Amino acid sequence: MGSKSNRSRRYSEEFRRDAVALVRSSGKTVTEVARQIGVSAEGLRNWVKQDTIDRGQGALGKLTSAEREELRRLRRQHREPTETIEVLRKAAVFFAKESDRRTRRTRSLRRRRPPTQSLRCAGC
Repeated sequence: MGSKSNRSRRYSEEFRRDAVALVRSSGKTVTEVARQIGVSAEGLRNWVKQDTIDRGQGALGKLTSAEREELRRLRRQHREPTETIEVLRKAAVFFAKESDRRTRRTRSLRRRRPPTQSLRCAGC
């Protein structure tokens, strides 16, 4: 098992393309090529599988790399307004409760009996 830094390594598109081309042209297994170039066999196998899908030779329903990227972009684009709507909804609830609380306080102040004339001003 490799270290965590090896598993989270990012490879350039060019490196991935060259690795897939090496698998296809060398006649070696994915595992052999992966050892040779220093990447995980499973990662290289995924790159080959995705390349097959991108070429239009994959199983039906599988997304190409371009479609995956567009889906990521659209989800990110959708997330921002959704979060904004949620914040505004919470703020509206908060201010509605605050307004209701103030209204009740004002009503309770109005219900108190006003002081009588004699108590307010003895000489009036």
